[in-house]
Amino acid sequence: MQKPELSRRGLLAAAGGGLVGSLAGCAQPQRDSAVEGGLSAEIDRDDHAEGSTYTDVYDAIIDSVTQVRVFGVEDPLTQTEGRGQGSGFLYDDRHLVTNEHVVADGEEVDLQYINGDWTATKLVGVDRFSDLAVLEADHVPDAATPLSLTEQRPVVGQQVLAIGNPYGLEGSMSAGVVSGVNRTLDAPGRRFSFPNVVQTDAAVNPGNSGGPLVDLEGNVVGVVNAGGGNNIGFAISAALTERVVPALIEDGEFEHPFMGITLATVDRLIAEENDLSEAGGVIVVDVLPDGPATGVLEGSDRTTTRRNEEIPVGGDVILEMNGEPIPDRHALSTFLALETSPGDELELLLRRGRSETVETMTLAARPE
Repeated sequence: MQKPELSRRGLLAAAGGGLVGSLAGCAQPQRDSAVEGGLSAEIDRDDHAEGSTYTDVYDAIIDSVTQVRVFGVEDPLTQTEGRGQGSGFLYDDRHLVTNEHVVADGEEVDLQYINGDWTATKLVGVDRFSDLAVLEADHVPDAATPLSLTEQRPVVGQQVLAIGNPYGLEGSMSAGVVSGVNRTLDAPGRRFSFPNVVQTDAAVNPGNSGGPLVDLEGNVVGVVNAGGGNNIGFAISAALTERVVPALIEDGEFEHPFMGITLATVDRLIAEENDLSEAGGVIVVDVLPDGPATGVLEGSDRTTTRRNEEIPVGGDVILEMNGEPIPDRHALSTFLALETSPGDELELLLRRGRSETVETMTLAARPE
């Protein structure tokens, strides 16, 4: 019998009252591990410990978290075919969310649920700019119910749990807090960044990628995508996931807004070299040819060196976008990712030279 959504929410509401870089899991060929773990479904003891609020959350959502097995991945060392693995979770009655980097290089993807069931999948859509992917499962157990994405923005200090399959050890959980918000995370080996990333000190290891980072009510705060070591991990925010995943299900792709500029946060050195009264805002370093900002924004016309760093001089400084303050590049990337779409008109308050001016531009879709 399928577990009612209200039962899970009721349990978690009661439980809640009592109380990561390198890729964290990717489609890289896996070798035999010295650590193995049996299926939780096969373990049955008469005497269980009492557990905690974390146990209640885990029990309520673990049926909806899967191990992702990716086949057809080439081993870069041996040039032979291997397999990769990661994690995923049920988004609706048939679709599951994981990371793009987990499934991108595979030919086939299978899922294993915590009860031991295996199922084949179909890849519905991927978005490398948010590191998100959607799979359609051939089979979903009755006990698995969709996980909800939180509607609240996470805050530093909020308790969270990372649930997934580190090192292929299914059904694992680690606990921590949100240790940072609104991070901009550089994509490994790629010339772009992931916006609006959630930082956590919950342990995140290879194999956790694609799994949920949840709050104590079982709502998904983010999709785990990277662990940087030293008790730091990262997750694609629920807010960005909520924008991207429905489009992947509907169209197989998501169009991100694109300004066509390179930029830098105005720190003290940049402010001094550009005769700005205070540090803050984002300086336009370069305007890409034939992009949306061509003829609208002005990039820096020279550089100078301070403390062995190149400092851009002479470019427009973006202070506000559609009336919203833009104190740094993290704020700019988050605003674009969550508040705008290709084709939207963007009003920019700029510092140009010694005066402020307003310019309007139309956003394009980010090119591949």
